[in-house]
Amino acid sequence: MSSVPKKTPRPKEDLAAPEKAPGAPGPEAPGPEAPSPHKAGFVAIIGAPNAGKSTLMNHYLGQKVAIVSSKPQTTRHKILGVLTEAQAQIVFWDTPGLHDSNKTLNQEMVSKALSALADSDLCLFLVDGERRDSAHQKALQTVQARKDMPLIVAINKADLIEPHKLPNLMAQLQDSLAPDRILAVSAKTGRGLKKLKKTLISFLPNSAPLYDEDTLTDQTLRAITAEYVREAIFELTHQEIPYSTAVTVDQFQEPQPDQPKPLYRLAVTVHVERDSQKKIMIGRGGQTLKHIGQKARLGLESFLEAKVFLSIFVRITDNWTEDRRTLADFGYLDPKEKS
Repeated sequence: MSSVPKKTPRPKEDLAAPEKAPGAPGPEAPGPEAPSPHKAGFVAIIGAPNAGKSTLMNHYLGQKVAIVSSKPQTTRHKILGVLTEAQAQIVFWDTPGLHDSNKTLNQEMVSKALSALADSDLCLFLVDGERRDSAHQKALQTVQARKDMPLIVAINKADLIEPHKLPNLMAQLQDSLAPDRILAVSAKTGRGLKKLKKTLISFLPNSAPLYDEDTLTDQTLRAITAEYVREAIFELTHQEIPYSTAVTVDQFQEPQPDQPKPLYRLAVTVHVERDSQKKIMIGRGGQTLKHIGQKARLGLESFLEAKVFLSIFVRITDNWTEDRRTLADFGYLDPKEKS
């Protein structure tokens, strides 16, 4: 996508140099080199589900703006994260994992990843160093089809790969993709991430910052609230339950300015598709829902740096993962595409 051009100051008029007076010292030594131009641009983090895309972006931002889980397909939206430094600004797109599916929700997730790639200056293909399944092949084919865009390949979880296997994997990716750079990293431990950041910046266009230096993400606090609850559901439920749930925010009451101890009052609804899923979500004696609420509340308190009172309700919304109107109401689909 086009980036904001860096403004160039109008040059001053040239002045004729005065003649050198007899005995005057010679010309001064040249000054220090001109500073490097500022870099800024969009980087789409593309890969299969559970490749570590959200963990990577969170590491660079120094704060968790994208939820993470050991389960695949946790990310459902493209999430913007802004890393601002003195001479560069990287605008990341954390994207849903690329995979094949006949479910409407999953197809929309993949569509969001593709739109992020189309709107970026640079593609960062994050490869799970341990996995070569159909989703990896889908991601590989998608990246191969990119046009007019530099490609950086980062092999994630390199700390878990047997050392003798890494050169072969790098050679395979080099042959199939011909990337501009290929590196081995670990988003979890931080291995190789400084070098990766430097590499990404080197391929960004010369540009003034695209966002204010205080901008971290485009997500609203309401959206982040829903995501923290969904993260807790992914961690504390199993099988189809995490993939059959959506979270909407009913109340988001911020602290009053004069409160001695700031308190957020939040209320959300967890939508499931069947009564059996609702029973599992609530759990015996309400214990599962209680644990989900506790985990989400603690995460939100850390993020908001304030106390949180969180209420969670569970509701059956039939077939929401396939109903386009409901998907639009839940924010997974453009309202113009309801029908």
